[in-house]
Amino acid sequence: MAYRVQEVTKKRDLRRFVRFPDLLYRGCPQYVPALHGDQIRALTKVSTLAYCTRKMWLALDGDRVVGRICAMVNPRYNERYGTRRARFGWFDTVEDFEVARLLLGTAEAWAKEQGMDEIHGPLYYNTFGKQGMLIEGFDHVPPFNCLYNFPYYNDFVGRLGYEKECDWVQYRINARSPLPEKTYRVATAVLERYDLHFGSIARLKKDPEQVRKFFRAYNESFSATVHNFIPLTEAEMQEEARQMLPFVSDRSATFLLDAQGEIAAFGITTPSISRALQKARGRLFPFGWIPLCRALRSFETADLMVNGAVPRWRNKGISAVFYAEMAEKIRKAGLKYAITNPQIETNGAVNIWKAYDHEPYMRRRCYIKKIK
Repeated sequence: MAYRVQEVTKKRDLRRFVRFPDLLYRGCPQYVPALHGDQIRALTKVSTLAYCTRKMWLALDGDRVVGRICAMVNPRYNERYGTRRARFGWFDTVEDFEVARLLLGTAEAWAKEQGMDEIHGPLYYNTFGKQGMLIEGFDHVPPFNCLYNFPYYNDFVGRLGYEKECDWVQYRINARSPLPEKTYRVATAVLERYDLHFGSIARLKKDPEQVRKFFRAYNESFSATVHNFIPLTEAEMQEEARQMLPFVSDRSATFLLDAQGEIAAFGITTPSISRALQKARGRLFPFGWIPLCRALRSFETADLMVNGAVPRWRNKGISAVFYAEMAEKIRKAGLKYAITNPQIETNGAVNIWKAYDHEPYMRRRCYIKKIK
């Protein structure tokens, strides 16, 4: 089969690039389509492109799309970690090794032209986007902010010389399993000792300065603990706030303030909208917004998007405060399950889930390859 690669430079090709997974995964009950408008914005208009470079390609069989890939270089990442790495993302292919070889080979050649000596992925421009190729949990529906792929993807990248860089793990928590009584005792003691109190998500959403403080706390919390972390710029903070805050409420999210009103810890949990996105099929209009609105009002599963504590509050028992509060909110909401965010397997924080009735849900991998 004679395939060819075509760079995406026209609007028509961009639309085909965005819609290809919907065709590839048609009939797959686990696949969660991304909203087409969000994808086009991510590929053409996000503030991250002010400092990142990227190119996109389609693999074609005649005029039929059989694969896609985006290659990126984030200079802030390379400067932070002293590397010369490109990254690949938006990688999808039919079950044909030659398509995968052609797509990844094209991305690698471009990366070499940019002076890179390694390429890794699948990744987004920064740490806030979808990342990690699924290697376990193919029978589960992923949270809306996580990738899904067929098992053969891993075989293809392995045959092309890619090796494991890291794995992220996710768990499904029985939201109705009680926390140990000790957790509540520790939480009460820590609140009293340090004069901590909970903030209001509703008020935070109306206060731009408080929103900025939240994202600065996010940068500070994960700067030294999250693998491949890239701090958000001010422009990225504003952009993510516009995208994320409409889905966040006091029903399932929380943040903790110290005596001076500064953010000490936070937990952003959202209703699971994966099933709703399946019904929307990539489009909000004319009717895709209906299942999304319903999912935000009534849900039995929550996605634990991001949680953390700023460095000066670590190792002071503050995690007990956070988990006790989140457990109470989940109980009041009547939820059955919570899906944890992807966490690097070597991070000791994953041990917190042992306090719950839990089971492995998904495992995803970042692959890396030397190209020089």
